[in-house]
Amino acid sequence: MASERTVKLKVKRQDGPGLAHYWHEFTVPWHPRMNVISALMAIQKSPVTSDGQKVTPVVWECSCLEEVCGSCTMVIGGRARQSCSALVDQIAPDGKTIVLEPMTKFPVVRDLVVDRSRMFEDLKRVKAWVDLDGFHELGPGPRQSQENQETAYPLSRCMTCGCCLEACPQVNAASDFIGPAALNQVRLFNLHPSGAMHAGDRLDAVMGEGGVEGCGKAQNCVEACPKEIPLVDSIASVGRATTKRMLLGWLLK
Repeated sequence: MASERTVKLKVKRQDGPGLAHYWHEFTVPWHPRMNVISALMAIQKSPVTSDGQKVTPVVWECSCLEEVCGSCTMVIGGRARQSCSALVDQIAPDGKTIVLEPMTKFPVVRDLVVDRSRMFEDLKRVKAWVDLDGFHELGPGPRQSQENQETAYPLSRCMTCGCCLEACPQVNAASDFIGPAALNQVRLFNLHPSGAMHAGDRLDAVMGEGGVEGCGKAQNCVEACPKEIPLVDSIASVGRATTKRMLLGWLLK
């Protein structure tokens, strides 16, 4: 049974790409174990501001609701995180207003929805996949050592949520830095026994402008990552590999 408590939200809104933003404040009923998505659903059900103005429902994005897909990422109280795992009682235990904003490092589609296409294009740039030469039976693949598996598994947890890019000062309008997420995928797929066949191509993709050299070593990314991926280690590993390829790559030609 819902109590008489309420939850206050201040939402940064934008009606479309390139349009001016504005703010709306909402008050919705509180429920036990309520998360930010629940609060947004309450607004969607009755889109009326705290001062009684009827407005269009707030637009946001979500899918898995268990911090796996990354689609519900937004800036909550000044911090980029997933709204499905952001519990109201934890982020506003004293009843303070919860401020919701879209991430700033991606183009806004509408309200809290942003276009993360740049992240998916970067995955294409670094060839974040294992190539197949067909669908015929090839037999068992190469064995992967326990040490290799233990190193690779944390890297594989990336959900392309964008938190690391949002936190990175090197990702901005004046820079074309590829960002920590894609560099982490370079390390992940170069560790894979089959993916290693194209390790050189991935390293070449991040040796140029906007690649690994663009990292400023702020280390904000590893603090912001909800999956605790060792992004700084990945960037350092890729940096060493690209340096080695730059100095000794001619031997491979």
